[in-house]
Amino acid sequence: MQQSMDFPGGRVALTSKMKFIFESSEQRIPCYRVLDDDGYPISSSGFEQVSREIAVKMYSGMVTLRNMDTIFYEAQRQGRISFYVTSFGEEAIGVASAAALSPDDIVLPQYREPGVLLWRGFTLQEFAHQCFGNKADYGKGRQMPIHYGSNKHNYFTISSPIATQLPQAVGVAYSLKMDKKDACVVTYMGDGSTSEGDFHASLNFAAVMEAPVVFICRNNGWAISTPVSEQFRSDGVVVKGQAYGIRSIRIDGNDALAVYTAIRVAREMAISEQRPILVEALTYRVGHHSTSDDSTKYRPIEEIEHWKTAQNPLARFRKWVQRNGWWSDEDESELHENVRKQLLHAIQVAEKTEKPQLSDMFTDVYDQVPSNLSEQERLLRETIKKHPQDYPSDVPI
Repeated sequence: MQQSMDFPGGRVALTSKMKFIFESSEQRIPCYRVLDDDGYPISSSGFEQVSREIAVKMYSGMVTLRNMDTIFYEAQRQGRISFYVTSFGEEAIGVASAAALSPDDIVLPQYREPGVLLWRGFTLQEFAHQCFGNKADYGKGRQMPIHYGSNKHNYFTISSPIATQLPQAVGVAYSLKMDKKDACVVTYMGDGSTSEGDFHASLNFAAVMEAPVVFICRNNGWAISTPVSEQFRSDGVVVKGQAYGIRSIRIDGNDALAVYTAIRVAREMAISEQRPILVEALTYRVGHHSTSDDSTKYRPIEEIEHWKTAQNPLARFRKWVQRNGWWSDEDESELHENVRKQLLHAIQVAEKTEKPQLSDMFTDVYDQVPSNLSEQERLLRETIKKHPQDYPSDVPI
């Protein structure tokens, strides 16, 4: 007769048989997909019906993002901006997940989620101003390029250190819970973030506090030059949720409809059931990690080309949109041409816009600037006057 006993945390069955839990199951957790490689819906996938308006906006956003990445990457290579990070191969995750959210949902991103901002109405000119760090940049030039942020769009400013946004996201979600808001928090990370302590602390924090937060992990195969095989021995990221008591799902991150459907359901569960959800989106980072990286030094070019062509998220979604009669080759050409013109104009404007005032380096942290910062500003101004040849002439003093 099986017996059980109450222990801290709940009732546990007792057994006289010693049995270790195996480190992993024989079969990997399956990956939810809606569209096959040729863009045909898979039978019984039960995907969320998408209107023509939403579908076209999703596809247009993905195309716009790819064009933006191409042109800003070239601008960095020309020395016009100092740094850039692309989303090549991962466009579906940011755009499609944003389409599944409410504008009231709060986003704490990593650095490959400009698609979320695009969806929410952040303009190409605003992207350009931030990358050029001029006085129209909301961060007043104090952040690296691509570290976007927008209060208007409920999009927290990106920070470079990996995974720091995760515990913050849980705290924000708990505040929504306390205020009984009809919204959730969505936070993004790469697979490399799951190797940080903040990831594990955040999952435990969210589970215990029952915070309405959706964790979206872009498992793109590479944390800079470290492959996932050298990061963890578990079956990817999705299984980590169960260990913390979090409902989880693995999805095809290159399938825009699968991302849209899964995030719509995850959001609903997070809000209605007041619980965290972990989503592992399997994808591939086609581009270099950043403009400071050369990924051909640590992975074969053939591998990159395979994912660039055979598993292209834009190509797959375009086939589905076209089969529905919502898109044409003419629409495609017109979109590329218009976006390119807008981007080139935005860059020209951003380049000609003045840099922020020097005093902006010392403001916006304290209500009243403390004496040590005032002293630093005084010393900086004296140094600039003494050595003007060593400082940019276009920075307003």
